[in-house]
Amino acid sequence: MRLLIVWAGMLLATCGQPQWSFREDQLQFSRVRAAYQHHLSTVQALFASHGIDPQRPELFVRAIKTRRQLEVWGRTSGQGAYQLLRAYHIAATSGTLGPKRREGDLQVPEGFYFIDRFNPSSTFHLSLGLNYPNAADRQRSDPQHPGGDIFIHGSNVTIGCLPITDEKIEELYVLLVEARTGGQEQIPVHIFPFDLTPANLTARASSPHHSFWQELAPGYRYFEQHRQLPTVDVTAEGSYAVAP
Repeated sequence: MRLLIVWAGMLLATCGQPQWSFREDQLQFSRVRAAYQHHLSTVQALFASHGIDPQRPELFVRAIKTRRQLEVWGRTSGQGAYQLLRAYHIAATSGTLGPKRREGDLQVPEGFYFIDRFNPSSTFHLSLGLNYPNAADRQRSDPQHPGGDIFIHGSNVTIGCLPITDEKIEELYVLLVEARTGGQEQIPVHIFPFDLTPANLTARASSPHHSFWQELAPGYRYFEQHRQLPTVDVTAEGSYAVAP
């Protein structure tokens, strides 16, 4: 009953007029309703404990392959530094370190992405799609078969995606629906092979992916130093250019 009252309150806008939102679109699906029943109070407490306005959360997702962690960082929209909210264990991996370059290579992409799909009827319970291939991938990957359909999803199996179990994808899904409902049109997702420190890059200097990882490193380091997101552009050659 309490959750039904919360949902009804979510429908009220200024002057008591009903307003349909992204949240209400998602709540039409039974799996999303169940996720809200299980995790809404936890998400609200998470925002409160970090001083984040629950009406205007701004979130950022970062994955580190060698640590098998999917991190969620947040702040009130446009205000201050990002804070670490959650670090989910990546329940399964495929491929090796290095970017995805063609369909069927089993690789998890590496680079700078954003969430482009909320899938409430996923084969893997719930899932969140990434905009792979992005502009850089399209210039460097197989031109005919670069692959696609890369998701953060439930379960503990994968072929090139990021699974975090059904329980954890429910919480993450609620977090990101709340951000989207609060006005965050684009939720960034950065995927790195490892922590791109100078020492770690030097240790892997013989890798064929070393020069690619050096392109990603300024974006990793800027966030580590400032807890703010860098501006990332793609050059005409398909490489990343990172600026504050």
